[in-house]
Amino acid sequence: RGMPTPETPDGPYYPRKFPNDYDSDLAKITGSGREAAGEMLYLTGRVLNLAGLPLADARVEIWQCDANSVYHHINDRSYALRDKAFQGFGYVMADQMGWCSFRTIVPVPYPGRTPHIHIKVYDNKRARLTTQLYLEGHRQNRLDFLFHILTFSQRRQVEMRLTTVINGERSEYRTAIELIVSS
Repeated sequence: RGMPTPETPDGPYYPRKFPNDYDSDLAKITGSGREAAGEMLYLTGRVLNLAGLPLADARVEIWQCDANSVYHHINDRSYALRDKAFQGFGYVMADQMGWCSFRTIVPVPYPGRTPHIHIKVYDNKRARLTTQLYLEGHRQNRLDFLFHILTFSQRRQVEMRLTTVINGERSEYRTAIELIVSS
């Protein structure tokens, strides 16, 4: 039995309109000739309830800014500078054991915020958890207003520990997280 993952607000850049391509690979848009800029991140996670049982078929969404620090949201003041090869939003359905996975980019900071990935979990079409994932040990974490209000144990729950997969022409990393839904 675990502690529930700490909740955070959606933020101002939750999509109003979903992109044409919204699969689990945010780094490659179907029909695009190139991949998104940035370092690749293979994010896997498991969605569990307070008893430690998997939330099978939960819808897991992620969204984040691109390598240029721009969200794919019309309200982002730098929208014209966005990486058009980055999807910005994606979702998957958790499998029977609660597992889900995404291919995205390592998050980057933007003015006023430390690097983070937004994540939302739905179960039976009801939003059950909204949170943000942070890079473990990033120097800007201690200055971030949302990260700063978390307790030490809550921070440990939402910090991503990156492991290098490839360190050649383009760095690639992987991380695994556990999302514990309380309601």
